[in-house]
Amino acid sequence: MSLIEYKPELSGVKKNADDKKILHDIEALRSEAVTLFEAAEYQKAYEKTVESLHRLREFSDFSNLEFRVAFITLLFDLAEIHYALKDFKMSKKQLEHIFKYIDPLLKHDADRFGPYHLMAMELSTKVLRSRKRMLELLAKQQEHTGMLYEKVNAGVAAATDRLVDSLCKDAELMASTGDYRGAIRFYMEAIKLSKKRTGRVTEREVAMTVAVARLMMHSRQQTDRAKRLLEAVLPHAKAVGSKVAPEEINDLIKNIDEKKEIDSLWRSFLNKVQSASKYLKWDKKSEESKSEESEEK
Repeated sequence: MSLIEYKPELSGVKKNADDKKILHDIEALRSEAVTLFEAAEYQKAYEKTVESLHRLREFSDFSNLEFRVAFITLLFDLAEIHYALKDFKMSKKQLEHIFKYIDPLLKHDADRFGPYHLMAMELSTKVLRSRKRMLELLAKQQEHTGMLYEKVNAGVAAATDRLVDSLCKDAELMASTGDYRGAIRFYMEAIKLSKKRTGRVTEREVAMTVAVARLMMHSRQQTDRAKRLLEAVLPHAKAVGSKVAPEEINDLIKNIDEKKEIDSLWRSFLNKVQSASKYLKWDKKSEESKSEESEEK
């Protein structure tokens, strides 16, 4: 995940036991997230990181340096997780936040926060290169899809299944570039062709429908539509014994119900962190502080 190991400097909050407990909790949660990330459990790692950010919101002073260190570390983790999920648009968005919040820290201590800035630059370059590569792959993939369309139109029945798979691949690549609306259109076309061929809802259509709902959840304007889609496909998932478990669909519905509140809280949190930048507190630790921290450990 983040290339910089996170270890809170508790001397920076030694007078506030609650803040110290928050940093301890975040360190533990982040350790779990890193383990999940290394096991390629990216969605679970994301959930642990969001849990850490919720805990960080309880910190008493958003201008405190150690709050800032924890906050930026978690933003790095989000950027890395989105990158691993091939959601380059969201990874880039987190990097934009990182650059904005790192600037005032660099002015206070370039030695400590210089590596953070370098890491952000490296990840930014990696995201841009990956997005460019995905666009190139998408162009080639769409050529392949076009040839399959020609076969289907020519009456080659066996080509329909291959066309559905190709459209799904188009959708995945398009979503990774950040074009969620375009990806939804490809999935909807794939669902239409698949249902026309089978004449019923199968496990394949359930999986594609859930994928569409996930993409819709990226937009605040489409969350209600995503919820209706999931509620409609839930009985089919139960009926066909889909690999997309009904519990997973129910979890997504629950996430949608919470999404509006979470989005509002997140925007408010970011605004408060930005506003507190002007009051950023930076005090060089004395040898006595370091000694106290060593004794606490």
